[in-house]
Amino acid sequence: MALAHSKRTVVKLDGDDLSAFTNTSNFEKNGDEHDVTTYGKDAHVVAGGLLGGSATMGGFYDTAVGGPRAIIEPLVGTVVEFIRQPEGTGSTKPQDKVDVLVKKYTESNPVADYVTWSCDMTFSDTIDSTAQSA
Repeated sequence: MALAHSKRTVVKLDGDDLSAFTNTSNFEKNGDEHDVTTYGKDAHVVAGGLLGGSATMGGFYDTAVGGPRAIIEPLVGTVVEFIRQPEGTGSTKPQDKVDVLVKKYTESNPVADYVTWSCDMTFSDTIDSTAQSA
């Protein structure tokens, strides 16, 4: 079995590589479900619909000028490109590219721990899952 370690994951938002600030990310593809059951059936019949999805990422807050706060906060409420490379960068490695609505940027400040951040995004249009080129 060939496994991939998450440490190689690359995430980019609006052209900015946020990987160095990120320690968690999720990428969820989904499709609408429509109930098309008609009279006389003993069970539901469903059909698929439009595709969609969402992504999240988060990590440790960085006070640097180019940190996640400076990059993500101005993007809230806008649609920008999101790129995820789950096996890192390299020719023929998988990549997902999709426009996203940046829905939310959150900072968490626990009293006895480091400041963290998170970002929630909703897909806007289809996902391009073409492998990376050379």
